[in-house]
Amino acid sequence: MKDRKNALKTFRTSDIFIEVVLILLAMLFLLPITWMLTSSLKTPEQLTNYKQLFQFPITFRAYAEGWKGGRFLTYIKNSVTIAGLCVTGTLISCSLAAFGFAKFNVRGKNILFMVVLSTMMVPTTVTLIPMYLFYGKLHWLNTFIPLTLPSFFASSTYNIFLLRQFFSGLPNDLSEAARIDGAGWFRVYAQIYMPNAKPALLVVLINQLVFCWNDYMAPLIYLGKPAKFTIALGLNAFKGEQGATMDVGPLMAMAFITILPVLILYLFCQKYFVEGVAATGIKG
Repeated sequence: MKDRKNALKTFRTSDIFIEVVLILLAMLFLLPITWMLTSSLKTPEQLTNYKQLFQFPITFRAYAEGWKGGRFLTYIKNSVTIAGLCVTGTLISCSLAAFGFAKFNVRGKNILFMVVLSTMMVPTTVTLIPMYLFYGKLHWLNTFIPLTLPSFFASSTYNIFLLRQFFSGLPNDLSEAARIDGAGWFRVYAQIYMPNAKPALLVVLINQLVFCWNDYMAPLIYLGKPAKFTIALGLNAFKGEQGATMDVGPLMAMAFITILPVLILYLFCQKYFVEGVAATGIKG
């Protein structure tokens, strides 16, 4: 009985220690976001006082000045359009490819799947110049096509792998029963496996949405007109317009608006994201 109490006490002590460490790490990671938020709520005079993180009274003048000084509504619309198309294309094309790799019994399937996975080892910079020249020949530069079209052709190898692992874990009895009843493969995919793959699809949706929203390199390469800029490019352009001024309030305000959708997404979808990753697993 005494040993049991000692073990329980040790267990509780270790739990408290782990929680303290996690809280400290969370505070460390949240510090840049906290500094960004508090800087956006300060006056130009308060920004010169670096010793105090929080200062009163707070003001929202930085948000008004930043929004008025840029084209952030246009940038947000462009980012939403690109992210929406990319997420839609990725969910459709990658799920179709993953379903084929998981459920079709054809010769050479595993070899082809290994070839697809091997493309993850190819650096993006290797294909950057050929793809730029290709889109240039088609007169697609300064349009959203180079940023959205690849997603409709299963360009995300990681998402194919993720969904394939999930589909492999679903029983084959589902498809066999449907095939006996006369259902085609597309109907089996759309009406049986896709509804059961919601946790994995949500993980893909969140990953792709965050990637497209934060992507800077691809829009920088393919978009040259300010009217086509995404939020990442727009924020960088606004930074250039601000110059070396000491009043970083408007820049911090627009930066906080930029990351706010991602924070809200993770805040409300964290539970489903963890469940989706756990349900997907790393099965063979």
